[in-house]
Amino acid sequence: MDENLDDALAVFQSVRRRLFGIAYRMLGSASEAEDIVQEAWLRWQGTDRSVVQDPAAFLATTTTRLAINSLQSARARRETYIGPWLPEPVDTSQDPTLGAERTEALGYAVLVMLERLTPTERAAYVLREAFAYSYAQIHEIVQVSEAAARQLVSRARKHLAGERRREVSTSEQQRLLTAFVSAAQTGDLEQLERLFAEDVVSYSDGGGVVRASKFPVHGRVTVAKFVRAFHTHFWDGVTVTETETNGQPSVLLSKDGTTFAVLTVVASDQGIDQVLWMMNPNKLGGVTSRAA
Repeated sequence: MDENLDDALAVFQSVRRRLFGIAYRMLGSASEAEDIVQEAWLRWQGTDRSVVQDPAAFLATTTTRLAINSLQSARARRETYIGPWLPEPVDTSQDPTLGAERTEALGYAVLVMLERLTPTERAAYVLREAFAYSYAQIHEIVQVSEAAARQLVSRARKHLAGERRREVSTSEQQRLLTAFVSAAQTGDLEQLERLFAEDVVSYSDGGGVVRASKFPVHGRVTVAKFVRAFHTHFWDGVTVTETETNGQPSVLLSKDGTTFAVLTVVASDQGIDQVLWMMNPNKLGGVTSRAA
């Protein structure tokens, strides 16, 4: 029995990162994704593995279906979430694609947009665009016809294409983030306005746990004034550490050795489109070890 369990564990560990990558993209939460992966492991332990022809496919299917079910209940919780909901940051410095073939469906802006898809649309899109699963495989996993699987992915693509702008290169995003942090620290109103797109939005996710704006702040001038308004006390004694979360340049903001926020920007050729302040302490567990 122990030998069989060792074999089962070896198989599971070989695909664990991929399973986490699927679950995280489905849920936008590292902690919930870990719960899904653990449940998949329990299911794998309790399965008659001698009849499973493709363990990796079995585990991907189990994980995706668990994530679909979890997403349905997560949506109800997010309807009562206090303030803007942002994805839980994950450190991607060691694994830039988070177990996938491509980085798709990992960036913050796309994860927020994915919230508007149905759970099955989201699953089909993630499996196809990030993990390069065939439509035949997707139809098996999501339990729809192959034609329906194609339609799910197509609808998801159209929905996202209608909302997203072409993002700038990683180096340009890094430049804009660095410039933003510098201007935010000094309260340089003119520089902030120069960095922003006309319709920039600032989102602060405190989850009602810490003090943060409960509403998105819109517009170049308004966001610039908003950032300047709290610069004198917000940045006092703060250590800024460059890092990479969700495949994009970010900074950890720490005070007295404790990380209290992850900050990043989403940018296009029009400038910074979004400023994202992830401040809910319940969402920072995956990045706190990187604090200086």
